[in-house]
Amino acid sequence: MNEKIWTKDFIFVCLSNFFVSLNFYILATAFPLYVKDILNGNEQQMGLAITIYSLGIVLIRPFSGLWVDRFGSKKIALVGLGLFLIASFCYFGVMGIVVFLVIRFIHGMGFALASTATTTIASSLIPISRQGEGVGYFSMFMSLAMVIGPACGLFLWKDKNITVLLVAACIISVLSLLFAVVLRVSQQKQNGTVLDQTVPTEKKKMHFSDFIELKALPISLLAFLLAFSYSSLSGFLASFTAEIHQTQIASLFFVVFAMMIVLFRPIVGKAFDKYKEHYLYYPSILLFGIGLLMLSQSHSGKMVLVSGLLMGIGYGALFSCFQALTVKLSPIHRRGIATATFLLFFDLGYGLGSYFMGLIASIVNYSMMYAVAGIITLLSTTFYYLFHHRPQAKRSIQDQNANII
Repeated sequence: MNEKIWTKDFIFVCLSNFFVSLNFYILATAFPLYVKDILNGNEQQMGLAITIYSLGIVLIRPFSGLWVDRFGSKKIALVGLGLFLIASFCYFGVMGIVVFLVIRFIHGMGFALASTATTTIASSLIPISRQGEGVGYFSMFMSLAMVIGPACGLFLWKDKNITVLLVAACIISVLSLLFAVVLRVSQQKQNGTVLDQTVPTEKKKMHFSDFIELKALPISLLAFLLAFSYSSLSGFLASFTAEIHQTQIASLFFVVFAMMIVLFRPIVGKAFDKYKEHYLYYPSILLFGIGLLMLSQSHSGKMVLVSGLLMGIGYGALFSCFQALTVKLSPIHRRGIATATFLLFFDLGYGLGSYFMGLIASIVNYSMMYAVAGIITLLSTTFYYLFHHRPQAKRSIQDQNANII
């Protein structure tokens, strides 16, 4: 009999993470437009509004996993969400770019703490035998925020009213904190002890392994490349569709993207638990890469939407697959650090991608930017084969030979 996934606490942590991620992606889409429309910034400066936020995430992320495993996931979640909420309120009345970027940096730090803690809580609440399926459902909420957020950001910014945008962002931040407050996590699961495996608590010198889970590193680097390419969508799709005279399509693109994630995510999670991840990875990365290349050549609304359909299927499967693999490949008592490693590289890819994709767009054009993103995505299959698929195949052969002997 299958153990239950959809407990009350699992639903609460999914909703908490959904709202904090929704805030992230609403502002990630609207703030570059704020820089362009109100501050008269260029494409490179538009990307900086995201990059500075991501820098705050990246600098705190390595410590977040360590703190989650040491102090408890719920405590860190509440600290992170509290900081996140305070930063959301601090945007009111800010006009200067320097103060704006400082708040973005602090906002990113709060997001890093909150997202690492809630992701770790979610993985601890999922039965071991259903990790792929459970992580798939949890990451579906994250992915929904990732695609609904940009559409909401565009809608909230349509009248260029910063007050409306910030009020919505603050309400969403409050909801995220409230769901975390009512969440109940056992002391055992909070402190990273599952199945009688405990984490040593004696004082010791800090090592690289205190911040980075090496077993999660190959998958985390693949997440970096995925986020690097994805950043071209959330940050610049609205400007691209305006350039090809299809302004109204941008919001609809993200709706199609989200629908594909929702429709295929349950299938993806069950397939991960039943089959090897390679059967998910290769078709999914091809769909996402081909979708980006199609978008780069789009001149009509139909082509933009078809590319969104392909990318929604591919991206939804990839993100779920990578997140489940991170948990699967890492020791149970190091889930916090493994999760932080995965999210660190994803955030780093998103932040750097926003800057460099904006740079390409400013030097050449948006079509070239999406073509480069598609090529990077397709080339990442080589990395996957060399550093995950082939080593895993070799270990499988060695295990079979050992059993024969």
